[in-house]
Amino acid sequence: MRVCVVGAGSIGGFLAVKLAQSGNDVTVTARGKHLEAIKKNGLLLRMGGEELLASNLKATDKLRDVGEHDVFFLAVKAHQVEPIVDDISAVLGEKSCIVTLQNGIPWWYFQEFNGPFSGTVVHSVDPDGCLFKKIDPKRIIGCVVYPAAQIEAPGVIRHDEGIR
Repeated sequence: MRVCVVGAGSIGGFLAVKLAQSGNDVTVTARGKHLEAIKKNGLLLRMGGEELLASNLKATDKLRDVGEHDVFFLAVKAHQVEPIVDDISAVLGEKSCIVTLQNGIPWWYFQEFNGPFSGTVVHSVDPDGCLFKKIDPKRIIGCVVYPAAQIEAPGVIRHDEGIR
């Protein structure tokens, strides 16, 4: 499966390594020294006394450069989604889906909701309703993130706890 993890920080990096170790074709987006380290050395996950290295990742800082993938894991902070919403739309294939990994109530929460709040924009994470308007809710798969992880050094993720 072709997978793109948008935002290879602590949680996105954790997920990218696990997906790559499972045989998926993984591309990540990252920035700065973290991106440089991933391109040079791969992405290392320290977990439970083990070191898992994903050396076959493709990495970029430009989402538009990744092309179509089967699944996009959106692992950026909620306030970082709006600036890349047009890039997300540009790389979605006909059958691509988006798995969101943001904390809290996501922007799409009420899009396909049956009830009195149906169609309500969650302004705290989507102030102008841009995401609500530009990303088709039928492509979105919600997700609850359980693991705790951190970037220990550029290109190195340390898993702290949680494996569900």
